[in-house]
Amino acid sequence: MCGGQLTGQMQSWYQDLLEDRLTHCGHSLDAVFRLTADRSNPLVALKRSTQNRGPIGDRTIMKTLLLLVLSMVAAAREATAQEDAQCVRERAAMVETIRAYARSDASVLGQQGLSERVLEAMGQTKRHLFIPERSCSIAYADRPIPIGHGQTISQPFIVALMTQLAEVASDHVVLEVGTGSGYQAAILAHLARKVCTIEIIPPLAEAAAKALRDLAYDNVSVRLGDGYGGWPECGPFDAIVVTAALGELPPPLIEQLKVGGRLVMPVGPAYTTQNLTVVEKIDPGKTTTRAVALVRFVPFTRSQN
Repeated sequence: MCGGQLTGQMQSWYQDLLEDRLTHCGHSLDAVFRLTADRSNPLVALKRSTQNRGPIGDRTIMKTLLLLVLSMVAAAREATAQEDAQCVRERAAMVETIRAYARSDASVLGQQGLSERVLEAMGQTKRHLFIPERSCSIAYADRPIPIGHGQTISQPFIVALMTQLAEVASDHVVLEVGTGSGYQAAILAHLARKVCTIEIIPPLAEAAAKALRDLAYDNVSVRLGDGYGGWPECGPFDAIVVTAALGELPPPLIEQLKVGGRLVMPVGPAYTTQNLTVVEKIDPGKTTTRAVALVRFVPFTRSQN
């Protein structure tokens, strides 16, 4: 069944099984057809043609119905397989584009470029499942994508860049502020032991939590709220990634950062370019700050309270 095809033996097995169920349970095919029929459904024709049938007619109709259902399942599986193959190709091309960008701009990442761990995480994460269109050709283009509510999913290269700058290790606990679609959290989940992510817009938080849960990202926790204050109960954090622009570094986030940890966020005014900034905590009360690149992020949203 993995290839989208059902053998004749499997078809026969399904037919015999369902016929046996109907015979022993006393179910009427009329009831089945009544539940499924509407004017656009081909099953209506089957119902109308069998008003006065006997037991043999029942079996014939059931076999016809089963073959119809099985053919529809096979067609759906084949379409899904083709879509998956396209996504794999598009995702691999995206990773190569990111790799090329990193090599061409050594001033941002240095000669080492992006680590293979980050590139592998980008290659393993199904970005098309985190955007409204779920289109592979749209999802794996190296550009930001609107996700509704005035928010965007960041350009893949920027996601990779921020992840690289955070220097996430396999035993790290990471905070993300600005869950959005959940894509950045999924990337971090491939690299860290635990990811805590905060989103202030309820529909986005709900959709991201569902997407991450459905894709079995069990090491990610999503919280609805204002990320300016961080998430003390989930920390302290080895790395913090903020995906919205603010004019200042939030003191609560610095406080929740472990010594040796890094905060990566865009710093600057809204609706213009900002500086992608890396803050490293070198002592309990001391940090170093450096601007890495010019970026353009949506504004950091605060709670009205």
